[in-house]
Amino acid sequence: MIRRTAVWAAWAILLGCCTDAGGGDWPQFRGPTRQGISDEKALPLTWDAQAGENISWQKAIPGSGWSSPVVVGDRVYLTTAVALDEGDQPDRSLRALCLDAQDGKLIWNVEVFRQKGASTEPIHRKNSHASPTPVVDNGQLFVHFGTHGTACLDLDGQRIWENRELVYAPQHGNGGSPALVGDGLVISCDGRDVQYIVCLERLDGSIRWKVPRETYGADKKFAFNTPLAIEVDGRIQVVSTGAHSVSGFDVLSGEALWTVEHSGYSVVPRPVFAHGLVYVCTSFNTSVLLAIRPDGRGDVTDSHVEWRSANSVSHSPSPLIVGDELYMVSDAGIATCRDARNGEIHWRKRVGGNYSASPLFANGNIYVQNEQGQGVVFKAGKTYQEVARNSIGEPTLASYAASNGAMFVRSEKSLYRIESRD
Repeated sequence: MIRRTAVWAAWAILLGCCTDAGGGDWPQFRGPTRQGISDEKALPLTWDAQAGENISWQKAIPGSGWSSPVVVGDRVYLTTAVALDEGDQPDRSLRALCLDAQDGKLIWNVEVFRQKGASTEPIHRKNSHASPTPVVDNGQLFVHFGTHGTACLDLDGQRIWENRELVYAPQHGNGGSPALVGDGLVISCDGRDVQYIVCLERLDGSIRWKVPRETYGADKKFAFNTPLAIEVDGRIQVVSTGAHSVSGFDVLSGEALWTVEHSGYSVVPRPVFAHGLVYVCTSFNTSVLLAIRPDGRGDVTDSHVEWRSANSVSHSPSPLIVGDELYMVSDAGIATCRDARNGEIHWRKRVGGNYSASPLFANGNIYVQNEQGQGVVFKAGKTYQEVARNSIGEPTLASYAASNGAMFVRSEKSLYRIESRD
């Protein structure tokens, strides 16, 4: 216990940083801050895949998947699911891939798990069998395929451990990504039958703790949330939003420190944290944005919700906070800018298309990517200033990765490296 406490105390100082992630790395879903913020200064503002504008390379990806790419050093990692036969319920090879970030060359492509089609739950038309985004840290790659398995590989694709104990009945397939928090891998497991949060030991994949989620006895209990680790009063907690409740869990024991009840389900957006507040979306049917003070104990529904809004709140894309403003793009393509402290809307703008990917901030600009393959760039600020509209010409639901002056975008069939080529 003394050793682990020391580890967590040291990690708390570096909260949000992967141990081997350089300044240009994008090692997990939503990047090194886990909240969509990049310190890149030279990302391109314009691109066009059909015309070849600012497209360094395009690489066809076998199979299908909506996991977002992650980039560490000179390598890109992602997952995919390859159908092994034809028909409505084919067996699938669940795979991890590694590509050279400079030229897109495939370095390795390995099978992690084999999924039996006859016993696989049906998925939503917008989901895939490889939707959770991997995590890279300290020479290890963590991949998660929901109920089909979780594994740790080395960066040459060799298996270190696997865990297939996370059993539940997924509604519409799997979606939430794992969160690496110190020496534990925290995963939200919210099926239609059981709902729980679990922490796996980084060393061997064994279960450190597993705790049930409070869903207040409501129906439609499934969700797809990616947890977010934050530090409050010197203590690390993991915020996870499920159907009908959001809680902050102690990262060492799994104890639910606080809980806020809500009326949503099928939650996708990852929380963000700023100004002493956690911001969560409650998703379907009507998504509500909650700003919660995470320093309470027990049920704090009536005492710690600082403000709430149901105006153009997303079901799928995660929020983004830059300074004192909170930005969001709804699934229906309405972008908003709010005051993060009180929720007051500065502007609303229909930017076109439908959205699943989460926004990215870099060098004063906000990048959003719609499902039709169009990227919209606008200035961060209290007035809407559009900078550019760009196209890759293929559907995409995955979120951006930004690394070393380039953006990496996954489409339905390919992975693109986009960078200024002047």
